[in-house]
Amino acid sequence: MLSILIPTYNYNAYPLVLELHKQCTDCGIHFEIITIDDASSEYQSKNSSIQFLTNCSFVELSQNIGRSKIRNLLASKANYDWFLYVDCDTFPENSSFISNYISQINLSVKKVFFGGIVYTKEKPDNDQLLRWISGQKREAIPLSERKRNPYKTTFVSNLLIKKTVFDIFSFDEKITKYGYEDFAFIQTLKLENIDIEHIENPVFHLNLETSSVFLSKTKTALETLLFISKTNSKVEIDSKIIKTHKMLCDLKINLSIAKLFQKLELRLEHHLTSEKPTLLAFDCYKIGYFCYLNSK
Repeated sequence: MLSILIPTYNYNAYPLVLELHKQCTDCGIHFEIITIDDASSEYQSKNSSIQFLTNCSFVELSQNIGRSKIRNLLASKANYDWFLYVDCDTFPENSSFISNYISQINLSVKKVFFGGIVYTKEKPDNDQLLRWISGQKREAIPLSERKRNPYKTTFVSNLLIKKTVFDIFSFDEKITKYGYEDFAFIQTLKLENIDIEHIENPVFHLNLETSSVFLSKTKTALETLLFISKTNSKVEIDSKIIKTHKMLCDLKINLSIAKLFQKLELRLEHHLTSEKPTLLAFDCYKIGYFCYLNSK
């Protein structure tokens, strides 16, 4: 029936696994929960308790292999016909999370489902505001909007996919750095006309990095996006960053934007790590850094 696949890295995934285990048990289905840790430096002792739950396993890798490869590794160890990818720093919004997906498996002819992401309404500490604001506006997307743009609004942090689909379209293991591996995977599904059914079955995204850490990860993600755009010719690049950069190139101002970013980078970072970060400044930061990367 269902293989729940959870990649972990420096996060306590045990509460999530415990909740999913309870829901699967209550549903009376055949299930397994496979958790693989990507060479973390923290939480090993807490996560090792996962293996003592029935139908659950926990594996620690000795070397970090990256987000694409670990998701493929999880799939290779799965035994059932449906894979549910859930990120370790999420948690189901309600106690019917698993039963909602089981209903889709039993009643729908679709092969890929996305349940959505939500963030808590409680405002976090000031040094975590950028991640929270960005997530609220860019990830916690209403179902009606997700249905209008099914590929642009899908994330792998809460994705149900049939094994037969994944066996053909796995994650690109050439993507070894952080970011956009889910984007490349979803774009492959789009290119191959694999429908994604959006439903109301969200998980909370719980882990809010500090704004400075989030900016650092954003830079790495943009480096990954540049790599994908230059090396993966099979993937149709449908990214706002890519499209904006192309427009700036057509206007022949991309190099000027790159130079301007170098002058304003520290000032932008100061604003984005402040108590009142804005998404407009964040977007300028991203396109500025992407122009800079392309100018090197």
